[in-house]
Amino acid sequence: MLVGTRSVLAKTWSTVVVSAAAVNQSERDRLANLLIESRDQVVASSEQLSVAQWTFRERKDSWSIGDNVEHLGLVEPILFGQVTSALGADANPNWEEETAGKESLLKEKVLDRSTKRDAPNAVLPAGGIDQTRALRVFREHRENSLRFALDTVKPLKAHTADHRRPVYGTLNAYQWLLFIAYHTLRHVEQIADAKRAPGFPEA
Repeated sequence: MLVGTRSVLAKTWSTVVVSAAAVNQSERDRLANLLIESRDQVVASSEQLSVAQWTFRERKDSWSIGDNVEHLGLVEPILFGQVTSALGADANPNWEEETAGKESLLKEKVLDRSTKRDAPNAVLPAGGIDQTRALRVFREHRENSLRFALDTVKPLKAHTADHRRPVYGTLNAYQWLLFIAYHTLRHVEQIADAKRAPGFPEA
């Protein structure tokens, strides 16, 4: 094979790989919608609350609505850091095999609250953060995630980072962004549970 021909084939193969790893418009729209909808649900369910409602805990070991929002503001930059970490590493040649079916897995497992998940110490809410500040921090970090999801042209699927929980295993950068949205929706349900709990203040 001529050197020039080999070079052309290599470039063609590289283009095919990058194209397969790129996020298509449908996937981008789905991700953006999830990030927007989950953000809006957090805000709508927690911004018009009294201090008593914001800080109410059904039990001593329960999270208040304020705790949930504080946690979301703490965890989002860490989860987004997994996206940047994945993109900072070389492309994973086995990304298709290692991340196949993970979009469905994430939706099923993250939203399944029958299994309790303990948050790492670094993102445990300290409590006492006021409503305005907690929502501002959450919104700022979400804006960063959303802007990236809308604007990036990087081959997100080819770059991976392992999740600390074996049930998720290896996730690509696109899947890490989906994880952010689904994790937020999980906490939207926790907020709803707090509001349904016996003794939740009427005002």
